[in-house]
Amino acid sequence: MHISSNRVSALCSILLAFTALALTAGAQGTPRQAAVTSGYHVVHGWPILPDGRDLGAVAGVGIDSHDNVFVFHRNDRTWPASDELATTPIALPTVTIFDGRTGRVLAEWGANQFAMPHGLTVDRNDDVWLTDVALQQVYKFSHDGRLLMTLGERGVAGNDAKHFNRVTDVAVAPDGSFFVSDGYRNSRVLKFSPTGEFLLQWGTKGNGPGQFELPHGIALDASGRVYVADRQNDRVQIFDGNGHYITEWKGKDIGRPYDLRFAADGTAVIADGGEQPDKPPDRSCVVVVRPDGTVVERFGRWGNYDGQFEMAHAIAVAHDGSVYVADITGKRVQKFVREAK
Repeated sequence: MHISSNRVSALCSILLAFTALALTAGAQGTPRQAAVTSGYHVVHGWPILPDGRDLGAVAGVGIDSHDNVFVFHRNDRTWPASDELATTPIALPTVTIFDGRTGRVLAEWGANQFAMPHGLTVDRNDDVWLTDVALQQVYKFSHDGRLLMTLGERGVAGNDAKHFNRVTDVAVAPDGSFFVSDGYRNSRVLKFSPTGEFLLQWGTKGNGPGQFELPHGIALDASGRVYVADRQNDRVQIFDGNGHYITEWKGKDIGRPYDLRFAADGTAVIADGGEQPDKPPDRSCVVVVRPDGTVVERFGRWGNYDGQFEMAHAIAVAHDGSVYVADITGKRVQKFVREAK
């Protein structure tokens, strides 16, 4: 069959156009799909809890400079079906520090201080930032549990520079300024100075660029870009440090982001909570994404066996590359490492 040179030229042009579109998709923010395999495996027997010790719902997890693991948990406190959160403090310690290598408990603190633990971030100075969605506050603690700063009015919801409404997470910049995602009832991000002075905010409720439907987790990359796990919109939105929208990551392999943190190589590691009304429930996992938005790995499946998650709620990445996943419904934290080559 003879094909004219004009037709060949036209076909080539079409193919080139499709190729160009595919190559630019990641740069524009829609994650490119890659062959998604995983080199991670769960570390069995990590952590080691004392006999009879139960963490309850594990809401937050973070890593200090020695790769020790801070876990923020609720003991026997549960989120009520009424959605009316108690403000009475949990009597037992709510912050437990584990040796990242052995899994043994190093210390605990936070008894009689928190009512509904949520986000946990350890900054480069090993100070610990916590959020409480019932008490409507953000806290900065020293490594050993001394209170250094409190933002918000205890138990009082609001939408101004001094109040939050079910505040979720904190990200701290190298200069000490910090960003707060707020949260379950407000739909915004706030930026504060190192001493806690309000600087700026952005975001309204919705699904457009710069809008949020539950900003649940927040993180900064090495260049200072702000990444927000916009949970109910099934995406990660990316902004500059002044809140200007850059792009977003969204797609079937991104899932429903609950939290994200960055590894030393610049890849983002995302906790996909998996709770989506139009999807089967058995999809909670961890997603690894390159800076251009390419999804390169997914690991963990839904379930309650080792290496699986009922609802991956928070995530942390150690300096040695280990990944720690807080499973809030499964009431545990698990450690993952790469397969030795």
